Amino acid sequence: MELAKQEEEEEEEQREWRLYEAYNELHALAQDLHTPFDAPAVLVVGHQTDGKSALVEALMGFQFNHVGGGTKTRRPITLHMKYDPQCESPLCYLVSDTDPSLSHQKSLPQIQAYIEAENARLEQDSSQFSSKEIIIKVEYKYCPNLTIIDTPGLIAPAPGRKNRALQAQARAVESLVRAKMQHKEFIILCLEDCSDWSNATTRRVVMQVDPELARTVIVSTKLDTRIPQFARPSDVEVFLSPPPSTLDGCILGDSPFFTSVPSGRVGCGSGYLYTSNDEFKQAVCFREIEDVASLEEKLGRALSKQERSRIGVSKLRLFLEELLQKRYINNVPLIIPLLEKEYRSVTRKLSDINQELSTLDEAKLKEKGRAFHDMFLTKLSLLLKGTVVAPPDKFGETLQDERINGGAFVGADGVQFPHKLIPNAGMRLYGGAQYHRAMAEFRFVVGGIRCPPITREEIVNACGVEDIHDGTNYSRTACVIAVAKARDTFEPFLHQLGSRLLYILKRLLPISVYLLQKDSEYLSGHEVFLRRVASAFNNFAESTEKSCREKCMEDLVSTTRYVSWSLHNKSRAGLRQFLDSFGGTEHSNACNNPTTTVLSQTSAHEKEDIKSQPDVKLSHVASGTDSSSSIQTTETKLADLLDSTLWNRRLAPSSERIVYGLVQQIFHGIREYFLVSTELKFNCFLLMPIVDKLPALLREDLESAFQDDLDNVFDITNLQHSFGQQKTDIEIELKRIKRLKEKFRMIHEQLILNRAL
Repeated sequence: MELAKQEEEEEEEQREWRLYEAYNELHALAQDLHTPFDAPAVLVVGHQTDGKSALVEALMGFQFNHVGGGTKTRRPITLHMKYDPQCESPLCYLVSDTDPSLSHQKSLPQIQAYIEAENARLEQDSSQFSSKEIIIKVEYKYCPNLTIIDTPGLIAPAPGRKNRALQAQARAVESLVRAKMQHKEFIILCLEDCSDWSNATTRRVVMQVDPELARTVIVSTKLDTRIPQFARPSDVEVFLSPPPSTLDGCILGDSPFFTSVPSGRVGCGSGYLYTSNDEFKQAVCFREIEDVASLEEKLGRALSKQERSRIGVSKLRLFLEELLQKRYINNVPLIIPLLEKEYRSVTRKLSDINQELSTLDEAKLKEKGRAFHDMFLTKLSLLLKGTVVAPPDKFGETLQDERINGGAFVGADGVQFPHKLIPNAGMRLYGGAQYHRAMAEFRFVVGGIRCPPITREEIVNACGVEDIHDGTNYSRTACVIAVAKARDTFEPFLHQLGSRLLYILKRLLPISVYLLQKDSEYLSGHEVFLRRVASAFNNFAESTEKSCREKCMEDLVSTTRYVSWSLHNKSRAGLRQFLDSFGGTEHSNACNNPTTTVLSQTSAHEKEDIKSQPDVKLSHVASGTDSSSSIQTTETKLADLLDSTLWNRRLAPSSERIVYGLVQQIFHGIREYFLVSTELKFNCFLLMPIVDKLPALLREDLESAFQDDLDNVFDITNLQHSFGQQKTDIEIELKRIKRLKEKFRMIHEQLILNRAL
């Protein structure tokens, strides 16, 4: 009878171990292949001073010397623990990073050396931390049947600029831990080192992922140091049974666990407290008994059965084992369909690889290249015309992002136009919509530019000396100043517009690739060919932008080299109003403003041009004007004008205003022409060539490459090797999934049989 019972226990133990082994293999497969399923496991989360590593050691039943204060590891450590009553000392196996199906037996010092080497490597890396787990299998007589993932300790850095490096590390660790907590199958072991439950240091991070604490077990560590701090029994009561208002959510186990781990290390010598792991295990048990006694002494009563079930490492270990086993059994029926789905997916991958290998001949490669050329151009055209297929949150840019990445429109004063005033500034745009917004911003910014200030020194310097006389010519002066100001003002904006639009067009490439991948039209594996297409597209965009900018530059140079007054007559009426506004104030001395008088007379002559000459004479007779008197007055004013403009370089306020008015008229005329011609040319000579010239150029480039060196275009030799290696890897992956699927099916059948019996 006893023999049959023993055999039954051994058989039950073997069934449990097969279940644990299957889940351990599933966990390794999920980590290696980044599959959407994962095995239930206990994820330990805590700060560096919460006693996290000591608790993991106590749960394992032996001291694992990678633990301690500070950042001891920069990768999570997964411990697949197996209870083996025959194993007197811990047996550890390090799972290979490159091939998770392989594991090598290592001593604890060897594993510690590996962890330290990884720590040193990541410390020099820009990322500082890695989410890829170090997987260790452990067999020991004190081990529970558990999978525990020990995460890097959270950091609470001090504020201030001098602690920026530590603050960056804290953000990196928190991000890694949050990503691990996203796995719904993981039970989160949240460690708190506090005597007041209102202080939620670790819970603050955990509740960002599990706000209701529905899959979180809360553990208060260092109970032995906490008990002496309580002055009254009521404080202990509140600590052991916190009110629901203090602990939000419905935590696993309904209330927190409380643990203590004795200090001291295992080893030989004066610095070690324990000579063996058996002594350490015994000390953990004694510590638990002492904690219960101390609590009962503080409370003045015996602890209830419910309270005792939450105190000590052994109680936490038993709870986690039972919880994990229940999850294992409940998840078995769910795992099988996921494995079958993954098996079908990998089978399709293998079929695709075989198909790729069968098409590695010249004719088929050329056909694939031409087909990709057509599909790529279709996606480019679609992006310019407008589409919502590509997600804006991934590929779109707000105007602020666009300015940072593609450059901003900045004038000589260094001030940017407020982005909120531009239509659709806050929207994440790409393609044609982003191009249109950039052009609209260019119109807003350049259209609002006013003529820069003009100094008296600039006016006098611009007068200079003519090649045949030393008189002054304020019309020429105004032209010299206006074209110089216009050239200096508008040329930077031309380069900025070219750079911005080129950036927007180059962004079409990765978005097109995404659309091709989404529609299963992407040539995966043909990296050399794809780089050639990308290079041809980028080179075309750069050369086209440069050519277009040069055309615009020619326009700007011609507009600022020679002033055609007919170009600036649009604001002539405004100029007259401007001159009249101050001309009348100096009417008491007409000679002080002869240019205005002449301009007025010129305007009058223009109006009188529509009359016939006899009408003019009749007008003089009718008004009784003496002809000789009129001629004398005109000659006097002409002499005053010459004295004021040609023979006198003393710059009067009226002359200064006249020059300023002329400069404004010329500058604004150049600005309007620059705006219209630049927008038109960029649309005609940058945007349109993408539509009507790029297809022919890409096709010509491809055909030329096909004729010259097809092997280098598609890198056929490397492709054969690459696809061959991929095929081997996928076949291994397929075998692993198939083997694991059969294991879970057998376990599922056994569970059904046990329930029936």
